[in-house]
This record gives sequence, C-alpha cells and structure tokens, in this order.
Amino acid sequence: MKKPDFKWIAVLLVICIAMLAAAYGIFQYADRNINRGLDIAGGIYILLEAVDIEEGREDEALEQAVTIIQHRIDELGVVEPVIQRQGDRRIRVELPGYEDERTAREVIGRTAMLSFMGPDEEEVLTGEHLEDARAQRNPRDGQPLVNLEFDAEGAQLFEEATARYLNEVIFIYLDDEVLSAPVVQEVIDGGQAQIHGIESMDEASELATMLRSGALPVDLEEQEFRMVGPTLGERTEDIGIWAAGIGFLAVILFLVIYYRAVGVLAGVSLLFYLALVLGVLTGLNATLTLPGIAGFILSIGMAVDANVIIFERVKEELRDKKTMLASLESGYNNALSTILDANVTTLIAAIVLFALATGPVRGFAVTLFLGIVCSLITSLLITRLLLRLAFRSRLMRSGNSLGVKLS
Repeated sequence: MKKPDFKWIAVLLVICIAMLAAAYGIFQYADRNINRGLDIAGGIYILLEAVDIEEGREDEALEQAVTIIQHRIDELGVVEPVIQRQGDRRIRVELPGYEDERTAREVIGRTAMLSFMGPDEEEVLTGEHLEDARAQRNPRDGQPLVNLEFDAEGAQLFEEATARYLNEVIFIYLDDEVLSAPVVQEVIDGGQAQIHGIESMDEASELATMLRSGALPVDLEEQEFRMVGPTLGERTEDIGIWAAGIGFLAVILFLVIYYRAVGVLAGVSLLFYLALVLGVLTGLNATLTLPGIAGFILSIGMAVDANVIIFERVKEELRDKKTMLASLESGYNNALSTILDANVTTLIAAIVLFALATGPVRGFAVTLFLGIVCSLITSLLITRLLLRLAFRSRLMRSGNSLGVKLS
C-alpha cells in the first residue's frame, strides 16, 4: 500500500486554509457593509393610497408620485429605501434605519403645491416655474429661510406681480397653508424670492426638499404606518443567523457521519459557498431581509442536495469495482444532468418570483437565485478540486473514504 503523498497533502491543506480564511474575511466584510432591510435594520413603513385621481391618468399619476417621493427620500439620505407601487392605487414606502417619524410623514405625504397670491386673492405665480429651492440663513439676522429661483417666465411674472402690489402683501402658500406674507418693498427683477418665518434650519431644509422635488400629482392618504425598532430588528437578524448556523452545522454533521472524509471536504466547500453568496449580495448592493435569509437557508439545502447526488453516484461506481479516480470522474459526469435539471427548475421559479412579486418576496427570490448559482459553482468545481487533491495525496485510497464497504 502506497504511503500518503505529503506534497499533495500540503497543497490540499493550503487550499482549505485559504478558503476558510477567505470565508472569514468575507463574513466580516458582509457584516459591516451589507444593506439590511426594514425588518432587520428597523425603520419606518408607510402605506399610502391615492385619492381623487383623474380618470384615465391613474398609471401616469402613480408613477409620477413614486418618482417624486423617491427624489424627496434621496434628499433625506436614507440607505436603500423601497418605494414601490402596490396594486392600482397604493404606494409602499420602507425607510430602513430611519426613525424620524415626523419628517418622514411630512416629506413623503405633503403635496407641496406652491403658489403666490396677491391681497386680492389673485394667483400670480405657482411652483410650476420654480427651478431651485435652497435652505440658508439670512445674512442679516441669521434666521433660516428658503431661497427660491424661478425660470425666465416665472421671473417675468414675479417682476410684474411685485410691481403691481408694491407696498402691499403677497401671500406665499404651500398647499392651503400660508408660509409667509411679506410686504413688497421694491420691484424684484432677478427671478428670486425668499420664504421667511421658518422656525429652524431642519424645517427649511425639508421645505426646500419638497419644493425641489415638485408637487405630488395626487393626494395621498396614509393607510398604514409602522415603526420597527432597531432592537427588534437586531433580534430578528440574530434569530436568522442562528437558524442558518444551526442548519449548516446539522448538514455538516450529516455529511461527516454518512460520507466520512469526503464529508469533511464538502463541509469546507459549503462554508466557502455561504461566504460566496454573502459576498455577491454585498457586492451587488442588495438588501438583506428576513425572507432573504429564508432563501439563503433554503439554498443551503439545495447545495447539499447537489453534493449528495454526486457522492451517491460515486459510491455506485465504486460498487461496480471501478478505481477511486475513475469513480470520482464518472460519478461527477453522470450526476451532472440530474443536478442541472433540479437546479434549473428552481432557478426558473426564482426568476418568475422576482419578475412578478414585489417587496420582501423579491428579496427571497434574489437570495435563492444567487444561492443556487453559487452552489453549482462550489459543488461542481470546488468540491471536485478538493476530492481530486485528496486522491492525489492518497488520503482517499478506497471506498472507505465514502463509507462504502466492498465485498
């Protein structure tokens, strides 16, 4: 009986250690950088419903409202917000990691219809001509204000209005609320105006944000509001991680008991697989949600399934009195079509889910899809490489390495 080849044993150990070290590094990187969804990071959930939509403009109005809300939320700096239509008249908004309830409701739900009206209630200018709005402090007294800049037509209208109402009041309305009522002291011809009487810079910034993003084309009524605390979200993430960890350990235990030395190498490959999925999710800037973790756990089962099919085919080849190397190659080649058939059907299901579903279900579909692709890579390429190295090192000499007893 030939002795173990320590040169190939060293190569196998180096590769396994490198894979484990890479997996550890990827886990650390993903923990720091992966985006967490509302159910994990905590945050705000708002469901809005459009009312009084002009007949025939439902789709156009809802899409425009989604775009405007997206622009407003981008100004808040929320990481990976979710703003999506839900049905024909509803919009779902998720703000992970955001906890300012008042600001969220104000910025998202306000229609932001800006108008300037003379003392005779004659409308002289609207936000339609607004090009920019910026919050700043008054250089004279340090009070917050919003500086408005109009387009060419708006500048002309504003100049005519200030000339007409010189020494009179021009009211500045946001929706039905009077924001400011300045007395016109001179004709303003630069296409600029200022909104005074704002209590804080935060309020001025919110107002400028709403004005820059434009007015909502429809009135939106709040149907549901929910806050998920960060503590609850963190606990949810911990539960998901524990579930994935326990499931993974149970799978490794099964592989080692049933397939012995080969099961150990498959366990190393599976651990690298877990890191690969998380690394890809982080690199794609995807958002991890609780359904996503469920898809992740399910994909572990799919990865093990591929290994089991391969190992069983190898055992069949060994029982047919083939050599270990021939059994390995034949087992992989014969199992390939079965593995592809099983995984491709699940990939199709994941694609359909992603295309037709919304919200958390999409997160499940993305994680499941990536998990299956990565499992194919690890089971068909990486595990195969490790088994070949184990054969070359003479650590796998007979069917005993796979738990096969030959008569």
